[in-house]
This record gives sequence, C-alpha cells and structure tokens, in this order.
Amino acid sequence: MRHLRSTAVLAAVLMGSTALAAAPAAAAGTPSGWDWGRATLPAGDGWAADGTGTTGGSAADADHVFVAATRAELVAALGGDNATNKLNATPKIIYLRGTINGFEGADGARLTCADLADPAYSLDAYLAAYDPAVWGRGKLTGPQEEARIRSVANQTAQTQINVGPNTTIVGLPGAHLDELTLMLDGASNSIVRNVTFADAHDCAPAWSPTDGADGNWNSQFDLLSVRRSEHVWLDHNTFGDGGNPDSDQPVYFGRPYQVHDGATDLTHTSNLLTVSWNRYADHDKVMLIGSTDSTTGGDPGRLKVTVHHNYFSGTIQRLPRVRFGQVDIYDNVYRLDGAQFDYAIGIGVQSAVYAENNYFALTDGSDPAALLHNWGGTALTEKGSWVSVGRALPKPVSLVSAYNAANDPDFGTDAGWTPTLRAGPVLPAPLAALTVPFLAGSH
Repeated sequence: MRHLRSTAVLAAVLMGSTALAAAPAAAAGTPSGWDWGRATLPAGDGWAADGTGTTGGSAADADHVFVAATRAELVAALGGDNATNKLNATPKIIYLRGTINGFEGADGARLTCADLADPAYSLDAYLAAYDPAVWGRGKLTGPQEEARIRSVANQTAQTQINVGPNTTIVGLPGAHLDELTLMLDGASNSIVRNVTFADAHDCAPAWSPTDGADGNWNSQFDLLSVRRSEHVWLDHNTFGDGGNPDSDQPVYFGRPYQVHDGATDLTHTSNLLTVSWNRYADHDKVMLIGSTDSTTGGDPGRLKVTVHHNYFSGTIQRLPRVRFGQVDIYDNVYRLDGAQFDYAIGIGVQSAVYAENNYFALTDGSDPAALLHNWGGTALTEKGSWVSVGRALPKPVSLVSAYNAANDPDFGTDAGWTPTLRAGPVLPAPLAALTVPFLAGSH
C-alpha cells in the first residue's frame, strides 16, 4: 500500500487511462479534472442522492489516500484490522491496482479451500451424513454440519473484506477483486467504482433440505454486499463468476452444487442506494433487494434503490428481486438466454417497483411473460419496455400485460409512487440498447 501525498503522484498513477478519463463524472480541481477518487454522486442521481447525497471518501486528507495492490494493503488502507475495519469512519480514498485475491495469505502465498477448512470437515463425509435417503428432510445437525459452519467462519475471516463508512474505492484500469466478498455492513456514505469482481466462491456450501421442493445447495458469499448502510453508490463495476461458473459444478442429491451467491445484494435495512452503469455477466443470483419476507426486521419503509443503465448478459435471476422498497429500474439492458434464464424482475412482498424504458433481448423460444416473477408482490408500474425475441425486430411490449395473460393472480399496474431522482433524461429503450452495452462496466 502506498499513500498518495501529492497531485503529481496521483496524476502519474492515473496517466494514460483514456478509458477511465473518458468515463462519466469528474471532480473539479483534481489532476486532469477527472479524478474519480474525489468525485461525488451527481445531484439527483437516484435514491443515493436523496437528502445529504453521497460523497464517499472525497473529503479524505492526504494521509488517507492510498493505492492498494494486495489483500494486505487493502485491509491496511481500510483501517488496518479486517475484523474491526467496518467501524473505521475516517474519510478515505483507496485506488485498487492489478488483481487482489481474497485467498492471499499473510505471507503473500495463495491459500486454498483445504487450508481454510476445519480439520473435522470433508465434503465426502458431509455428503454421506446428509444424503436425503439417510437423513431425510430435517434440519441439519451433528458434527459435519458444525464443522462446515466453522469452515465458513474461517473463510469469512479470510475472504470477506470489511469496509467502513465514508469510503471511496476506485479501480485503476484493469483492477480486479477476485475470490473475495467486499462487505459494506454499516458502511454508509460509500462509493465503489470501476472494479471487476469475480468468483466469490464458497468452499463449503450448505445443503438446505427444505429449500424448494427438492432441497438446494446454498452458498454464503456475495461478490459485493450492502447491509445496514445508507447512501451508497455502486457505479461502472463488472460482476461475474470468472472462470468458475456454477454450470461447471457437480450435482449432489440431485441438485446443482452452487458455490456462488449474489453479485450485488442490498439487504438488512439498507437504504438510499444508486446502482448505475454496471455490467453483470454469466451469473445466477444477481441482485437481491431485501433478504426476508418478515415485516419485523426493519425493512418496510427502507430499501429505496435506483437501478439504471446496467447491462445484464447471460444472467439467470434476480435482475433484481425486490422486497419492500421503492425501487426505480430504468434504462437497463438485458440479453437473456431462454434456455437458462429464470426471470428478470422479481416482485416481492410489499415491493413498489417502477420499471421504465428497459430493453430485453431474448433468444428464440423465450416468452416475455417470464420476465416478471411473483414473489408475493401485488403491483408495479411498468412502461416503455421493448423486447426482441430471436431475430425478430424489437417492439414495445407491456411486461405486465404479458405476465397477466399467462398467470393468476394478475399484477396491478400502479406501484403507488413516481420517481423524481434521476440524473438526466430517461432514454427510450432502443437508444439504451445501443449505448449501455458499450459504456457499462469497468475499464
């Protein structure tokens, strides 16, 4: 990790980044006039601009501006102790350089899942103990489940990187965070931009016998998670499974052994968030807004999120899935394979989704009625959607009408609110389809 104590040094670090320089948002008075570290969320740009807005670490003094190129340097820049960094509210700017891997040990050597496993845990023993033919469908107990939980705790301590409030994290061109979870838990007023996230895999997924009709494997780790945080801006990032897709995993107990969880999960009473110009590719569970249907956990009245100008390609579900929040979803572009995608927008309990001018490109055989899914919601406002199927010309389609024609009960057509926090005009969906895929994501 290096402190950046002068604009001359910062200019040298960033020099030559034509892609980054050409990207949106600039902070006046910084080197070359476009230093993303000092940039703040533009006024009116989604829910994160509400009230005090989102400034991240833009007020950081010279002693709290860093370049991190290793896991140890990132942890040090965030405060010095990964176990307590979530409490570090000092304004800070962290530039990421190169690839930082969550399995990097204290000596710089790469750890493995075997290194983090509890001595009493093994997958073979776990499979033998909890085979449904032997165990049935009851709650898992016993030595192997206890050992798996300890293994997950070991991995959490190693690969979950904790972020505190008033933080800006910016990737320099080509920056990657691999095999780790960036955890913003209580990290209000934070910004993450221009980072490629890949393969936050779980070394010891849990078998959940009662999840669905046949049970499911569930993993612990997201690529980026926002919990108990307000005023967070996630912009121009790229998320995916890297070279380790869930489709390559084996099948156990008749269900896919899923080692990945969410790409960008926004849960546990988080509020006032803007998710803009990101690229999501080849990932299953993409974006969960609200983690439980319970009305007693503090989520009702919160989970206000704006999701705009994001590109979803080869993704399967939760684009996003919404509970409770007033969620504004506009000018996003979806390219989905009907052979694998489950649904795009999930309408959950007490959700109030406002979806406008989104573009959906589907493969042959896909049904626009499948783009919405009912997770206990009752209504949404949806307009300006365009859909193309296979090689057919794109055309305006009412997603609500398509859903209602194929499903009961029907969705109502009024979410009960109208967004006012938007930066710039809303593009017609066909124009978004021409621009978003080229401009979204990290550089």
